[in-house]
Amino acid sequence: MAILSIFYSVAFLPHLLPIDPYSKFTQVNLPPGSIGPESVALDRFNQGPYVGVLDGTILKYKGPNIGFVFLAYTSRNRTRELCDVTTDPNLGPICGWPFGFSFNVVTGFLYVVDVFLGLSKVGTEGGNATLIANSAGGVPFQFLNGVDVDQFTGDVYFTDASQTIDIRNITSGNYVPDSTGRLLKYSPITGEVKVLAGGFSLPGGPVISVDRKFVLFAEFSNRRIMKYWLTGNKANTVEVLLYLPGNPIKIKKAPEPGEFWVAVDIIAQQPSSVTPLGYKFNSTGGILLIKEFEGQYNNIRVNVVQEYIGGKLYIGSREAKFVGIYSKW
Repeated sequence: MAILSIFYSVAFLPHLLPIDPYSKFTQVNLPPGSIGPESVALDRFNQGPYVGVLDGTILKYKGPNIGFVFLAYTSRNRTRELCDVTTDPNLGPICGWPFGFSFNVVTGFLYVVDVFLGLSKVGTEGGNATLIANSAGGVPFQFLNGVDVDQFTGDVYFTDASQTIDIRNITSGNYVPDSTGRLLKYSPITGEVKVLAGGFSLPGGPVISVDRKFVLFAEFSNRRIMKYWLTGNKANTVEVLLYLPGNPIKIKKAPEPGEFWVAVDIIAQQPSSVTPLGYKFNSTGGILLIKEFEGQYNNIRVNVVQEYIGGKLYIGSREAKFVGIYSKW
């Protein structure tokens, strides 16, 4: 009954929340043939957005007169003839698919999790990304899907959603959720990749708190936000922070300390439909705002909601051919 009460209180919160201020929408189209901006990010100079698309490339937006230009790629085996503007996910192991981004604002490195290939980094000059790791604890990565950098230490937190399922199972709907997902950490000082915790059902979207006391991540299948404690009496333990009425994916920090955004998709089977939402919440699990995206993402899942200073929301969706930007009045 406790879980049900939480579910219903969240479901009816829109009546109690402030009016949505993100009313202006701008659609930034990808190059012809490109699709699937799973993640979006701005760099330390507030330039971009940067996106990773289905054909394995990382693109940078250079403004309305130029559009998106090629920056980098994650696969050493990638060929332009085979991979450019491909929409075939079965080419992913060859071409790659950048699934998550996080910049180190000190070094300028862009850390990338490729859903097929592993954790890598891209320098400011772009080009072929440098592979950092494709396994942890002797177990190969199967489904990396989210990443965040500790800007103080440079440590990189990321998630492997499953040891048995890959993205092709998800996109086809041919999968049974398991509990083999892991939360991981890479230290650029020691070069070690460490498994922090495991046993999760399609975890994703890790984000470290500003005070560096905990890491949040989403459990897609269990519809909840989890908190992994880094310090204090609860260090190295996990607890549930928040239950949601839909499936959460990536979590990102909001500009205000202690606040976060998570992309949530309410998926109905009969009839088949998707309601895409963004939930803004705080470190104690309080819901601050629910943003509806259905007007511009009709029956399309969203995968990340990233807010930057200035009140702009950047939306990534693996099913879209554009990046959506919502601005305040």
